[in-house]
Amino acid sequence: MTTVLPAPVSADAPAEERRSRITSLERSDRIYRSVLRASGVAVLTVMGLVGLFLAIRGGEALHKGGFAFLTTQAWDPDAGNFGIAGVLVGTILIALVAIFFALPLSVGTALYISEYAPRKLQRTLISIVDLMAAVPSVVYGLWGLFFLQGHVQGLARWISTYFGWIPFLQVDGVDRDNALVDVTVYGSSAFIAGMVVALMVTPIACSVMREAFMQAPAGEREGAFALGATKWGMIRSVVLPFGKGGIIGGMMLALGRALGETIAVYLIISIVFTIQPDVLHAGAGQISSLIALRFGEASQFGLSALMAAGLALFLMTLVINFAASSVVARSRSGAESD
Repeated sequence: MTTVLPAPVSADAPAEERRSRITSLERSDRIYRSVLRASGVAVLTVMGLVGLFLAIRGGEALHKGGFAFLTTQAWDPDAGNFGIAGVLVGTILIALVAIFFALPLSVGTALYISEYAPRKLQRTLISIVDLMAAVPSVVYGLWGLFFLQGHVQGLARWISTYFGWIPFLQVDGVDRDNALVDVTVYGSSAFIAGMVVALMVTPIACSVMREAFMQAPAGEREGAFALGATKWGMIRSVVLPFGKGGIIGGMMLALGRALGETIAVYLIISIVFTIQPDVLHAGAGQISSLIALRFGEASQFGLSALMAAGLALFLMTLVINFAASSVVARSRSGAESD
């Protein structure tokens, strides 16, 4: 699309023509600024209304449960015994596993696209990465359930056998030296769900990092080469420090997405309501999967409890996303060299 810019106002032009041209530009700027301001206010208003809706609908359960809502490891609202301690910890564990796999994958992909890929191939790779973000989450969930899980159970058993001395990698109640142990004990775990979520959040993080890396100043790049740096030396001393804010912000945005992922995780995990610190063991909890599992059969008070759980997830995701936006805004992205 071709953008037509207004012709410059000549100093020799009549005063009335100069004033009318300047007034027209100022009017366009005011309209554009007003539209942007209205859009920002609308987004914040919608977010505030969502939070208010969840707070009102979950107020009854929060009033009855009190602080125990955050510490109870059970979910039976009709009996008065309910809380999100187990699913909250499970939500965080799945998100951390996803970030563990997504971080090197995102950084490596972004660096290859921005620094190593031929120029003719860059656009194709960018389109492929963006297309991954458009794949429905249920597709990732089905892939993880029917393909990835069967191939990862053996890996999970190997990790538990040789690295079980690490607390969160041990699997209690299983003889790791017994070859006849059924590997299904390692299925439906936070480890497998986290791997699937990692593939889902990688395109988001990769896009943020790629933009930050590609904006590294050409002057600093050329200066590094002039001092004798290799390609990797230039990346290590110029591109990575310049894109540090993009890396942190991209991963925090990915973490916000990972915390709220529902369908893909719901298809894989076997949900439990107690704290399950062993990421390799079958069974895990997640707030969004809890809502999807119990929403259809919930009573009126049960719905209030689910709304309260949704409010906790909403606030947690909101804080992380705001922190990510702040980190990205404070990064050097867009800076220019002298």
